[in-house]
Amino acid sequence: MKELSLNILDIAENSVKAGADTVRITLTETDNLLTIRIEDNGCGMKKDFLESVTDPFTTTRTTRKVGLGIPLFKLAAEQTDGSFLIESRHKEDHPDDHGTVTQASFHTDHLDFTPLGDVVSTLTVLIQGSPEIRWVYSHTTPSGEVSLDTDELKAVLGDVPLSNAEVIAWIGGYLKEQYEEIGYSLT
Repeated sequence: MKELSLNILDIAENSVKAGADTVRITLTETDNLLTIRIEDNGCGMKKDFLESVTDPFTTTRTTRKVGLGIPLFKLAAEQTDGSFLIESRHKEDHPDDHGTVTQASFHTDHLDFTPLGDVVSTLTVLIQGSPEIRWVYSHTTPSGEVSLDTDELKAVLGDVPLSNAEVIAWIGGYLKEQYEEIGYSLT
């Protein structure tokens, strides 16, 4: 993928398909390391599926026999001498504490580092496509933090749905404004 934001979109869509009602997307950036962590409380994966999920020929899709999202995310991290971790607890084995955590760390000063890209558009697409989910976003950088919690927005909006075009436009502007305030360029 050309941008890490597309990997975030793909992994978060997996969380939606897993029935999560809360998805946390956390980016932590230091001088030369970017860590992306996506946590959900979806149904989780059984141990045998988890062990093969980084294989491109493992997928839950019925329309094709290849699943590249997680393998490409892992590859992008490892190409920068970074790391990749995926943990999951299936709801059958852990009825009160299930879900999946996917985390990748990237050395941003490495020649093969893939840029973060348009994470604001990624978030607005996720929120508009699944407004019933609680989306919690945090991006901590050396110059400041950008954050959003859709539960806070729902409390203010009342009956106005998050998928409303004006609300989505406001969310995009709100995130961009936060990035501008901390002097962070998304291009």
